[in-house]
Amino acid sequence: MARAPALHEIEDFPEADRLEGFAHPRATPRLYGHDEAEHTLLTAFASGRMHHGWLVAGPEGIGKATLAYRFARHVLADENERQADTLDIGMDTRAARQILALSHPGLLVIRRAYDIKAKRFPASIPVDEVRRLKTFLGRTSEDGAWRIVIVDRADELNVSAANALLKSLEEPPPRTIFLLISSAPGRLLVTLRSRVRMLELAGLEEEPLRRAVTQAFAASGEEVAASAPQPSEWERLAVLSGGSVRRVLALHAAKGLALHDRIFKILDGLPQVDWSAVHTLGDELSSPAADQRYQLFFELLMDAIARLVSVQARGAGGPAGRAAA
Repeated sequence: MARAPALHEIEDFPEADRLEGFAHPRATPRLYGHDEAEHTLLTAFASGRMHHGWLVAGPEGIGKATLAYRFARHVLADENERQADTLDIGMDTRAARQILALSHPGLLVIRRAYDIKAKRFPASIPVDEVRRLKTFLGRTSEDGAWRIVIVDRADELNVSAANALLKSLEEPPPRTIFLLISSAPGRLLVTLRSRVRMLELAGLEEEPLRRAVTQAFAASGEEVAASAPQPSEWERLAVLSGGSVRRVLALHAAKGLALHDRIFKILDGLPQVDWSAVHTLGDELSSPAADQRYQLFFELLMDAIARLVSVQARGAGGPAGRAAA
C-alpha cells in the first residue's frame, strides 16, 4: 500500500482546488456566512437519520469545500471531541491533523490529480480516480466508524467517472457519507443529482466576506498577510467578487482592480477600440507565467460583457455607463 504523503509534500504539491499562495480549504478552521448550512448538516448527523449523499452547490470560492472538510472533521473526530451546537473541531486533534495530511483512513477525496509527467492537471476527473472507491469502501470499518467521501468538484467528473460514482450512491455502504462539491450542478447527470440531497450556498455578504478573506491572509504567513487589501480597496473588491472569497484573493494577488480598470477603459471607448491598449494587454497575458492573471482577465471581461448586455437591453446609459453598471 502506498504511504500517505507527508504534510510538507502536500503543501508543495499543486492542487487544483487550492489558490496559489494561500492555504487549502481543508486547512481553514472557521467558516463564515453559512451558519444555516452548517446547522443543517449538524442536526442531520446528530439526529441519526443522516442522508448518505449531499450536493454542496453554489458559486465558486464561497466556502463549499471549507464546509465539507469542517463536516468531515466533525464526523471523523472522536466522539468526546464533538460539540452539540457547532461543527468546530480543534485543528490540533488527531482527526484534524490526519485530514489535513489526507491520511485519515476514513476519508477519501476524489478530484483532479496533478500529472507530474505532463506538469498539468487533467481537464476532468477520470474514471480511474473514482474506482478508488471500491478499495476504500471495501475495507472493514473499525468499531462502526464513519467514512467520508468528498468529490471536489463533482461537475468535473467525466461521463464514465460520473456513472461509476452513481453505482456507489445507489447502494451506499452503511455509515458512509458522500459530499459532492459543485459550482455548476446543472452539469451533473440527472440520475446523480437524484441520489443526493441539495445543500445550496449563496455568495457571502460583505462582513462575513471580509472576515473570511482576513482569515485567508492571516493563515498564509506574515509576508502575505502584510499585503492584505487596504480599507480603501474593500468596497470595490466586494462588488467585483460577487461574494466569493477566492475571487477577492485572486483579484488582489493578480492586481485585479487595475486589470478591471484597463478593461473598463477599453470598453468605455466603444464603438471605437484602442487597439494599442488591447495588444499591450494581450502581450502581457500571453506569457505562460500569467495563467492565473489571464483566467482572472477572462472572468472580469465576461462579467463586463454581461453588464453591457444587461444595460443595453434596458436602453440605459452610454458606453461608460454600460460598462460600469
